[in-house]
Amino acid sequence: MDSVSKEKYLKLALTLFGLVFLVVYPLGMVWPSGWVWHGGAGEYYLQMICGVYFVLGVFLIMAAKNPSEHKSLISFTVWSSVVHAVIMASQVYGDGMEMGHLMGDVPALLLVALLLGYFSSGTESA
Repeated sequence: MDSVSKEKYLKLALTLFGLVFLVVYPLGMVWPSGWVWHGGAGEYYLQMICGVYFVLGVFLIMAAKNPSEHKSLISFTVWSSVVHAVIMASQVYGDGMEMGHLMGDVPALLLVALLLGYFSSGTESA
């Protein structure tokens, strides 16, 4: 895939993932076993994580207009998604009640990292 095509798909991926990050809270209401952690602080944690992802979603959508000006944001999104997914996956095995995350937010975050990482490599925004 050439760099022009990659940048086109990067813009699309930034917009789509940004929109998904805006609706983490509703996703949690529709499918709590795949998106909401049930132990610990419960609703406080959910509000905090939804707030963080909402802001990230807004910035990803803004970055889609000119990805080359937002290399560090894209890199942060890729690497923080990998770290978040790995931590969650390891925590699932410590709490059998959270296995739904291996079908929900864990693969979703790995998909974000994989696609944004691939589409941003070899483009002006890499």
